[in-house]
Amino acid sequence: MSVDEAIRAMLLLMPRVTARLKRTKIPEQLQSMNLAPRHLSMLSYLMFDGPMTVNQLAARLEVAPTTVSLMVSDLSKHGAIDRRTDPADRRRTIVAITDDPETRTAINNWLANGAVAWQKAFEPLSPKDRAMFVRTIEAYEGNG
Repeated sequence: MSVDEAIRAMLLLMPRVTARLKRTKIPEQLQSMNLAPRHLSMLSYLMFDGPMTVNQLAARLEVAPTTVSLMVSDLSKHGAIDRRTDPADRRRTIVAITDDPETRTAINNWLANGAVAWQKAFEPLSPKDRAMFVRTIEAYEGNG
């Protein structure tokens, strides 16, 4: 596939991928939270990597800590995440997915939709091909 053929293929494919993402139904339990893609990213980090500080989340999301603090405040009001004082440093806040089983399950199910699709897409690829795909998408996103 030439570079021009790859560009054409991606320009035709990306609107369909975007449409698929938009069709991913937010569980009823979470619909009142006005979730945006940035919330999905934050919830994904917390679900996969466990509790972390606001600064750690900001670094991973590549946004300012004040932006994360606002997101944490929003999701905390809706009961999706919990904020706790770090026992090692009382100035820091630890953020975690709520312990409420119903909300936690709804968040997990929402994230699982994408995880299942990605697993099917990545399984037949070699580890090297998977890494190349992820780097390519990161490069595309970084040049936008």
